[in-house]
Amino acid sequence: MASFNKVILVGNLTRDPQVKYTTGGTAVTEIGLAVNRRWLDKQSNQWKDETTFVDITLWGRTAEIAGEYLAKGRSVLIEGRLQLDTWDDRESGQKRSKLRVVGENMTMLGGKGDNPGGGGGGGTPGRPQSAGGPSRNAPIEPDHDHGDSGGGYSPSFDDHSAGPQGDEVPF
Repeated sequence: MASFNKVILVGNLTRDPQVKYTTGGTAVTEIGLAVNRRWLDKQSNQWKDETTFVDITLWGRTAEIAGEYLAKGRSVLIEGRLQLDTWDDRESGQKRSKLRVVGENMTMLGGKGDNPGGGGGGGTPGRPQSAGGPSRNAPIEPDHDHGDSGGGYSPSFDDHSAGPQGDEVPF
């Protein structure tokens, strides 16, 4: 049976990216993307708006660029694949799951003045002008059970989440 897993999204960041590093040294960041849809409701003859919030994981150099040049409100195009995360809720013991996008390519949209949160910008999309690197945070310890003490969702940053290459991210 054939299958195809490809997602292309354009939206605005809901928060500033925070770059972290796996114990193997691979950069990873979680970003939230608000994707808007507008359509004309023919019954009421009024425009309707709908916003979908999507969690996206970026790896490697793409994660570092996002942390250095993106900020809340910035428009971005993400190409990636869907991934289903599952875990046991620590409070209820029930199985939980969450669908996320693993970003494989990122293109910063808009011009120099279109970055409401600051964060640099001004270069060719995907190719920043300045060369400084992001500050390194403490390494993330792998979370194999995908849970936390509060029973909520806690994403895993295991190296295997990057795909079959582990630390080698194909960007």
